[in-house]
Amino acid sequence: MTRALSARLGGLVVAAALLVAAIFASLGVGASAIGPGTVVDALFAYDDGNAAHLAVRELRVPRTLLGIIVGAALAVCGGLIQAFTRNPLADPGILGVNAGASLAVTFAVGVLGLTAPGAYVPFALGGALVLTVLVYLLGSVGPSGATPMKLTLAGVALGAACTGLTTAIVLQHHSTLQVMRFWGVGAIGGRTLDQLMWAAPLIALGLALGLASARSLNALALGDDLAQSLGAKIRSTRVMVVAAVTLLAGTAVAAAGPIGFVGIMIPHAVRWFTGPDQRWVLGYSMLIGPTFLLLADVLGRVALPNGELRVGIVTGVLGVPVLIALVRRRKVSRL
Repeated sequence: MTRALSARLGGLVVAAALLVAAIFASLGVGASAIGPGTVVDALFAYDDGNAAHLAVRELRVPRTLLGIIVGAALAVCGGLIQAFTRNPLADPGILGVNAGASLAVTFAVGVLGLTAPGAYVPFALGGALVLTVLVYLLGSVGPSGATPMKLTLAGVALGAACTGLTTAIVLQHHSTLQVMRFWGVGAIGGRTLDQLMWAAPLIALGLALGLASARSLNALALGDDLAQSLGAKIRSTRVMVVAAVTLLAGTAVAAAGPIGFVGIMIPHAVRWFTGPDQRWVLGYSMLIGPTFLLLADVLGRVALPNGELRVGIVTGVLGVPVLIALVRRRKVSRL
């Protein structure tokens, strides 16, 4: 075993340990602090007459589980889009995928009157798929094909259009303003285990498709001609990545609202340690993404003396300086 491989495997162990610590922090920190021993008792020796056990089981377990799957979905989705577009600063938000899903959800809630999260999941997935395909088609126009710059510009333009339409629908349907006002910020609190039942399988399928495409994405980074000569199936890989991005971004937005910066920060930071190999990038992102999202959620619970900040606000506040630092770097992480 080489030294580099040993370091990467050791890093995975550390990342897994950090995720476990973040899970315990998410289960224990809140309006009332709950010790690790009480958390373990609530999970494995539940007493429905104990207020602390009830808070852990009914409130914090669903919140933590949603943070795990949404954090993994956003981080892996960001890594896939960055590899797919060969743009190290791309993410579902920059390419308009989140805006497409948000527009579809707003239409479902405001126009069709669907308020249950499970009811508008197909709309979120459809919106994410349509925007992903449109961005790639528009970015592919011209003799140079789908360049990172054209894909980014197409994503920003279509995302802005979707955001404008979303605002128009909300203003025209005042009854949905309250629902969309809180959903649009991005949050993982206030969810139940029943709501996780529809999100978890879709995200699991998206993660499986994304991980399965990692080796082919490594080949595509060398260029289409060389990738094809190496035996990579270019068309099927692109279809698989589009399907994975649609499932991951669409389901995450439907479940938690549009949460920014996770998809751009995590894969980019991971590549500083792993290098450009997508198998390691996606694997690490699947662990670091939930850790970051859970810790951001914990920070939002204790940041204010009364009440809490929603996790979408916290990730935005933390993400801005990180994004500025990434832009100011002379050499971004290689893809």
